[in-house]
Amino acid sequence: MALEQKLNLKLSQRLVMTPSLQQAIKLLQLSRLELGDTLAEEILENPLLDVDAPSDEAEVSEKEVGPETGESLGELAPAVEADPGMVSGDIEEAPKDDPTEAYAEIDVEAFFSDYLADSRPEGPSMAMRDPEIGSSLENTLSESQGLFEHLEWQIHLMDCPVDLLFVCDFILGNLDEDGFLRASDEEIILATGAEPGKVAEALEVIQSLDPSGVGTRSLQECFLIQLVRLQTEMEEDDLESRDLLARAQFLIETYWDDFLHQRWPKVATALECEVVEIRPILEVIHRLETRPGRGFQHTRNTFIEPDVTLKKINGDYVITLNDDGLPKLKLNHSYSRMLAGSGLDPKVNTYLKDKMRSALWLMKSIDQRQRTIFKVAESIVSFQEAFLDDGIEHLKPMVLRQVAEDIGMHESTISRVVSNKYMDTPRGLFPMKFFFHSGVDSAKGGAVSSLVVKEKIKRMIENEEENKPLSDSKIMKTLQREGVRLARRTVAKYREELGIPSSDKRKTLF
Repeated sequence: MALEQKLNLKLSQRLVMTPSLQQAIKLLQLSRLELGDTLAEEILENPLLDVDAPSDEAEVSEKEVGPETGESLGELAPAVEADPGMVSGDIEEAPKDDPTEAYAEIDVEAFFSDYLADSRPEGPSMAMRDPEIGSSLENTLSESQGLFEHLEWQIHLMDCPVDLLFVCDFILGNLDEDGFLRASDEEIILATGAEPGKVAEALEVIQSLDPSGVGTRSLQECFLIQLVRLQTEMEEDDLESRDLLARAQFLIETYWDDFLHQRWPKVATALECEVVEIRPILEVIHRLETRPGRGFQHTRNTFIEPDVTLKKINGDYVITLNDDGLPKLKLNHSYSRMLAGSGLDPKVNTYLKDKMRSALWLMKSIDQRQRTIFKVAESIVSFQEAFLDDGIEHLKPMVLRQVAEDIGMHESTISRVVSNKYMDTPRGLFPMKFFFHSGVDSAKGGAVSSLVVKEKIKRMIENEEENKPLSDSKIMKTLQREGVRLARRTVAKYREELGIPSSDKRKTLF
């Protein structure tokens, strides 16, 4: 078969992901903070983009852009600030003041007296501070001490041998945020080159530090370290407390698995006591710290600025898009006039045209993004008005397809819109994804939201008897009597998603 080259023409339709289209899709799924950073970068890279000041607003006609850009600036571009440098030169200049005459009228000594250290002893001064005194408290950055720094500080206060310091520092570096050691003895020996005896000595040093229980590898070992520490700190004449701590240590050390699975009869037999008499021992164990490093975990509060604000005014819900903090884009007036003029270098002209198209497309994409978010929020409010009025019990199941059909867009677009967006409602601040969830069949007709079912399960477990917790089967039967058709495995799934343990682990005898 001979090989030959042929030229064929084919007409077809396909979706081409141009850079402009990719940018529009990217902007749609950005959060408010990410959008602000993206706009700041675009303003720096594109000289034709500028930030519109709130007080200065002026419109730019379509003629100033010129027909060569191929876009209508009157529809896409916002107001452009008037350029003070373009003011006509026919206006007479204001008479200039004599600087020497103005300077002669100023009382220099009185003007600078506020900034001298010896002129206003009763008030604040801008004079240079004494280096020995230091700067003001407001200008000092403070950082709370972490677990690593706290333990390292204690080690350096101890008379620790030099050959153990390196091993101790390595162990400290392998502690997690809860204070547990996440490296085996073999790994420590391989990394430090120390002998097994030195590693054991270093572990003893770490485990003797405050907080008690730090440097252990398991919860059982953590409890034992704390119980031993409590016994050494206990007064010798307090025999009752010392005996209670010793029995708790024996229980944790010997019958740990029975303790975890709450096999109290077996534990009572081992301790040679009645089941009821175990309660004081369990109270001692419950007061132990399960996470020794908890006190040094400093979590920062995360503040969320909603993208959409929903308020009820005169019986109707009013949707407002939150644009605070976002730069308002406009076209640079000087470059627009330069592009509209003639006599430009061809390369400069091409560059300005490309930047003009990019700026116009960006402004159009931002406007389209805001319109789409508003439409999606409006559709969500129309579907979930009962929830906004009466609470979680009236939350309806909703999927992306319903909103997409309602506003005439694709499901993927709705998914991008609700991603990383928040809505502030009279019921609280919710992610926009919160309103999209599956439904459960109901005997009363229609479907019940899975979130409503989870809330019912949560309330049933909160009101159960501690010594007779509800099993998944009992919860299923109760929900079925209320008209919710649910399988037992679905109840177990929802319970696990709520972070609630099973009934045998929730059961308490005391």
